[in-house]
Amino acid sequence: MKRFLGLKSYPGIYFELLFVGFTLVMGMALSTAFLPIFAEELDPSGALVGFVVSAWFLSRIFIELPSGVLSDRLGKRKLLIIGLVLSAGGAFICYITPSIYLLIVGRALWGLGTAIYFIISTELILDLFDSSRRGRAVGTFQGVEFIGSFIGAPIGGFMAGIIGYKMVFLFAVLLILCSSSAAIISKGLRKIGIKPRGRSGLSIKGIFSSLRNWGLTVTCINSFTKMFIFQGIANTVFLIYLNYQLRISVELIGIIMSLRTIGNIIANVTSGYLSDKLGMKPTIIAGITIESICFYLYTLFPFFEAFLPVGFFEGFGWGIAFASLTVMMYEVAPIKLKGSAIGMYRTFMDIGGFLGPPFFMFIYSSMGSYITFLSVITILALNIALLLTMRVHKE
Repeated sequence: MKRFLGLKSYPGIYFELLFVGFTLVMGMALSTAFLPIFAEELDPSGALVGFVVSAWFLSRIFIELPSGVLSDRLGKRKLLIIGLVLSAGGAFICYITPSIYLLIVGRALWGLGTAIYFIISTELILDLFDSSRRGRAVGTFQGVEFIGSFIGAPIGGFMAGIIGYKMVFLFAVLLILCSSSAAIISKGLRKIGIKPRGRSGLSIKGIFSSLRNWGLTVTCINSFTKMFIFQGIANTVFLIYLNYQLRISVELIGIIMSLRTIGNIIANVTSGYLSDKLGMKPTIIAGITIESICFYLYTLFPFFEAFLPVGFFEGFGWGIAFASLTVMMYEVAPIKLKGSAIGMYRTFMDIGGFLGPPFFMFIYSSMGSYITFLSVITILALNIALLLTMRVHKE
């Protein structure tokens, strides 16, 4: 396995970042099984429940790009630690909240902190490796993060039934503080993440003008679409479709979600190997194609047993496309915009996460599940068409 992933030649800081990311994501995942239920208890009218989810992405939209610019000018270590501290603060607000309004504030702050962490950690990993190893390094890193999510979600649901919702948030705070401590004492992070790159002289306007680079534009559009569909369908409409329309219990839905996460984990670990063999663009197109087939199969076989393998392959398709897309973005970005391009890429992703749920819920409530899934397939087909128009040259 180590030979397959090439881990023996990886620097020590990579494994330190793995631990920080795993712990942070596990803390994030603890509340996923019950967050909407907890929000509805705080707001019985249900009017603000959606904002609890959206607040996470809304705050991220406004920090992703500035954090990329700041990482170029001020250095990465300080920003990464600030992000972890803000995440812990947001989780603590969720723990002490007496109202849904404060829960929204806590979620927004939590999302803000994780946005800073993810952009800086991604940039660090992309900087650590050359183009021949970036795919495997990023895929393994994201795979380990998904393992944290896979473990955290069922543990959080189990804990909520025993100690209550709020105590789960406190446990999340402790996990994030472990991440913060590991980042603070990391010797490797001190060496490579403390010095700024220097003033690039780039303005926000100048960075957005780089979207004239067609390859970067296409990757940003795909980034938007991936999270637009993931949050709007996978984490919203799909769950309602299973529970309300097909009468599948929450417990069985959890099993389907777990299999999707397993597919994601396997995909992220193997995406680097696939992209090295097939190329990044073919790997992304293959992943999107697998997703499209799975969304269509959801409409053909509306019973629990069929969703198990389909859910696994949907997660696998999403995972190999998403991991390879991140690396391709870094390859096509202009040299002077490497750090800022990551911020722009993630900003598009967050906008997609914010807009996806209300968009697809509107289609689902007004036109039904079949048209909703068909619209997803159409959007994915358009993304494949865009990818076919670009060229990728490895450094």
